[in-house]
Amino acid sequence: MNPDQYVQDKAAASGSSFYYAFLFLPKDRRAAITAFYAFCREVDDVVDEVTDPGVAATKLAWWRNEVHKAFAGQPTHPVTLALMPHVKTFGIEERHLQAVIEGCQMDLEQTRYLDFAGLERYCHLVAGIVGEVAARIFGQSDERTTEYAHTLGLAFQLTNIIRDVGEDAMRGRIYLPISELQQFDVKAHEINKREYSERFTALMRFQAERAHGLYDKAMGLLPQADRRTQKPGLMMASIYRTLLREIESENFQVLHQRISLPPLRKLWLAWKMQALGLM
Repeated sequence: MNPDQYVQDKAAASGSSFYYAFLFLPKDRRAAITAFYAFCREVDDVVDEVTDPGVAATKLAWWRNEVHKAFAGQPTHPVTLALMPHVKTFGIEERHLQAVIEGCQMDLEQTRYLDFAGLERYCHLVAGIVGEVAARIFGQSDERTTEYAHTLGLAFQLTNIIRDVGEDAMRGRIYLPISELQQFDVKAHEINKREYSERFTALMRFQAERAHGLYDKAMGLLPQADRRTQKPGLMMASIYRTLLREIESENFQVLHQRISLPPLRKLWLAWKMQALGLM
């Protein structure tokens, strides 16, 4: 299997909403974003799938070294082999990839966040930076688009956190800030035991309202000059925000299940944005 096929299979197998937005891109941009997304999946999988923290830390250290070697002209992994031909064209820098690894490292070292400011730093690394790179690949022409991309990435990550509360708790992680759990009188053991309550629903509604506010803020930040090139990001926004509304409609029943959109609906939402400009 050649590197391009490897990253294509990695991206497609994830079933992520990101994959549907890639389908409408020109070939060179699609190849670049697919390789970058495959890199993100590789390092994220280290944290999610490797049960021994020591082994996971060793694997992340290997990735840090691999990224450094790749930018020095010596890539060895199929993902870096597929990605490196695109880095100069789309302004992808070593610091971007190292930041994503740093965010995954935080998952090994920190399972709780005291307040939203702490959580926001984590989200900046694992989602904001991803949004920044994606915006460059999609065809950013206005520097103000970077702030839009970071804000939208934060909205995506908060949506993921809302969706995955139950799954993350099973892995020993609760991303909901401790200060906000206390504000709504929700105990960590209630989340771990998958116990629903009006207090939990109120907490999750608070999280959803924050995410909606970030979607609105991101849309306001996107410069008119880049609205056409950034359509893939807008496709993802449509899919993710629809997912958030679906979770709301099911009254935040996220402790015992993973609420998701069927592939055909994701494809429809992506096509609607591409063809009609509608979210």
